[in-house]
This record gives sequence, structure tokens and C-alpha cells, in this order.
Amino acid sequence: MNISEKDSDIRPLPGMSVVVPFLNEAEGIEQYCLALDEYAASVDFPIELVFVDDGSTDNTGEIISASSFRHIQGAKLITLSKNFGSHSAIRAGIMHAAYDICTWMGSDLQEPVEFLGLSYEEIRKGYNAVYIEKRSIRISQVNRGFSRIYSALMRKYAISNYSPGGISNIVFDRGIKQFLNENVESNSSIALQIMDAGYKNITISLDFKERAAGVSKWTLSKKIKLFIDSFVAFSFAPIRLVSLVGVVMFLVGLVLGIVSVVNKLANPAVPVGYSTLACIMALGFGMTNISLGIIAEYLWRAYDAARRRPTFIVSDIIDILHGETS
Repeated sequence: MNISEKDSDIRPLPGMSVVVPFLNEAEGIEQYCLALDEYAASVDFPIELVFVDDGSTDNTGEIISASSFRHIQGAKLITLSKNFGSHSAIRAGIMHAAYDICTWMGSDLQEPVEFLGLSYEEIRKGYNAVYIEKRSIRISQVNRGFSRIYSALMRKYAISNYSPGGISNIVFDRGIKQFLNENVESNSSIALQIMDAGYKNITISLDFKERAAGVSKWTLSKKIKLFIDSFVAFSFAPIRLVSLVGVVMFLVGLVLGIVSVVNKLANPAVPVGYSTLACIMALGFGMTNISLGIIAEYLWRAYDAARRRPTFIVSDIIDILHGETS
């Protein structure tokens, strides 16, 4: 990472708000709060923690409310009315963040807390956003393979500057914070929304850790939804694929038809192949249904946006340090 700016170019900035979305993290949240509080004592800028309860059914919120922070300058607990998903929870936290510099962080201590200070220094040097890339973490080869495929597809069809290693967190400045608050998107990816906007950025690669406690809430269904949202919201490639498939199927059918006619004229005794016809029909109907499914994804998102339903609903906000509720 080569930075050409001189120390004299570094501008002072206010503190950093860290949005922490969580869902049933009672097993490790106390350790998390302690780790962030200890880290806050080692940096020269104030840190605010904005915890967002995304529909937890355990006592995670109670543990957070009872936590004693000695070095954290601000701590809030925002409770959503139900489970809206991590991206909606992050947006809720950003809207209630006090500081201009913001980021999000998991509640499982997989991200190295040092990324906060490293990113803050890069923001001071003039970058609008700092992308945090996972350099290493022990995951299955299947998950690693899917991650690489996802990254490659994103770079080719959606976000050309998407990191090959995948972006886990983004630290961003006041301008991006305002941009996100003014453009709240449902069924979208907050990271891709920032990257697609084209702000001045730099990428930092760091080694991630194993989850400290509990189990991951990042289920297969959520991964599939993110995959669909990423392409439907930020790329026209799927809808163009529908047209391409239609052209290809038309050409295949045309060629097969010509071959069948020529073969029948040359060899009148050749019987008509019902199995071939059935295969062609199954292939054609299958591709048609896939194409309709892709179109339906776009239509559903357009309908969802037209209804203008809230991306999240905040039911309660607690100022942990001062014991105030709003």
C-alpha cells in the first residue's frame, strides 16, 4: 500500500461511529464489548458504538445495556421491530450515528479491531472510503470457491473495481454517510452501493479471525439473497442474459429443424424422434421459466420500491452511557 500524501496533508477529523448489527449473540457479546472498549483506549480519536438489535430473541440486548464502557465515548442500543436483515440494520445504525466517520463491524470479533485505526488514518489523508478485504480466514473450499466466483462475476458484470478477495467492511466519511441516508435502498447491498458511487477509495487487506463465540447467522438462504440482490440491483447482465438465451435457443431450434428436414429427405425411412422432440421442449420450457424468473426478480424489486415501505422500523433507542431511552 503506497501512499504519496505528506504528513502535512493530513487533516484532523472527528471520531468514528461503529455500527454493530446483531442477532442472538448472547454468548460472545460481553467479550466483544470488552475488546472494543479496550481498543478505544489505544487510539487518539473517540469511538461510538451503535448496536442494532435485528430481531434477537435472546438476552443480547440486556447484556449490552448492562455493559460498562470506560473508554468508549458513546454507546447506543437501537432495537428494530423485527428482523429486517443485516443491511437494513446497518442503515438504521448509520442514520443514528453521531460521528461523521462511520463503518460497520460484526459482533463476533472476526474482523481485527485494528482496521478501525488504520482506516481512520487513510480517511484523514483524503480518502472517502477504505475497503477492508479479507486476506485469510479458515473456511471450507466450497465456500472459498463460491466467494471467488461471486467476486469474479461482480467485477465483470456489476462493480469493475470489486476486490478479488471480497469486501467485508467499509469505513467512510461524512459525504458517503449523507449519500447513504438520502438514498436508502431495499433489497440491496450497502457495500456495493458505496462502491458503485465511485468515491475515492483505498483497499486494505487484513487477516481475519475465527468467530469468538456462538454460531454464524450468515445462512445459505441469506447468501443466495445477497447474490441475487447484488446482480439485480447493480447489473443489467441477468436481463440481458434472457435475450441472449432466447437468441441461442432460436438458433439451436433452427439448426435442429433444418437437420431433421434434410435427414428426412435424404432418408425417408428414418422415423420421427419423439425423444428428441421431448428433450427440445423440456430444454426450451426450462430456459423460458428461468428467463421469466429473472424478469420477475426485477419486477418484484420495482414493485417493492414503488410501495415505499420502510426498509427498517426502529422501536426503541437506548443511550447506554446515560441510561436514557427514546
